[in-house]
Amino acid sequence: MNAITTRYATQNVGELEIFYREAGPKDAPVLLLLHGYPSSGHMFRDLIWRLADRYRVVAPDLPGYGSTKAPPRGRYAYTFDNLAKAMEGFTEALGLTRYALYVFDYGAPTAFRLATMHPERVTAIITQNGNAYEEGLLPAWDPVRRYWENPTAENREALKALQTRETTLWQYLHGVPDAIRDRIGPDGIAHDQAILDRPDGAEIQLDLIGDYKTNVALYPEWQAYFRQYQPPILAVWGDGDPFFGPDGARAYARDVPGAEIHLFETGHFALETHAAEIADLIRGFLGRVNGVG
Repeated sequence: MNAITTRYATQNVGELEIFYREAGPKDAPVLLLLHGYPSSGHMFRDLIWRLADRYRVVAPDLPGYGSTKAPPRGRYAYTFDNLAKAMEGFTEALGLTRYALYVFDYGAPTAFRLATMHPERVTAIITQNGNAYEEGLLPAWDPVRRYWENPTAENREALKALQTRETTLWQYLHGVPDAIRDRIGPDGIAHDQAILDRPDGAEIQLDLIGDYKTNVALYPEWQAYFRQYQPPILAVWGDGDPFFGPDGARAYARDVPGAEIHLFETGHFALETHAAEIADLIRGFLGRVNGVG
């Protein structure tokens, strides 16, 4: 494999300045990586170089995360509809007219909105703990569901426990076997906590947590998209994820019978422990989709 250079750049989309990482040949098939909570494109640091010899890999930071700049809260509404609109504008500004999607956590509802808006642009979907089915939602969502059902100040305040370093550490370590916990480095944890600790950072995340109920409401629409368009799907899932259980991975095969489902004995942030294995699966999967080895 030739040496891979990751490039860093920004793209203006309206009032947003979207920061992104990119590697690989400009004329190669595109793989768009959409991160989750509370991370950024930084979470793909061990994946990008493993794929960029054959693919143009693009990893933007969503508004509210990483190095993307957005208007302050109050002038910009932190909703999943707006995250999807931002990614629509971003891909169009970069001239990305065909792409495979890698979706994780919050990246999934962002991407599935994008896919239903422009199904002709999506060549394949890789979902890594990116949920689209009710059976994938585990009891860790119960405090959030209480807020959805009764959005009081008290219920919102209770969710601030999700923003602490202890919770961030738990999200990284839960479900990871002791034998491979030494693969979890401190850099990802520190990076994510810094996002939460920004001025207004916690409130921005609470806005998005509250808006997540709109994603659950859209599950039937996304499932209908899967059934109608039959996008090739690869699910690579940490089966110890406290938020999105493995039944959420298996459910994709109900709507796309050819979906490839792979479960790993690890947690929510499966790339932290299994980047090499996931990259190998992606290379084989996209090779079959695109005819690229």
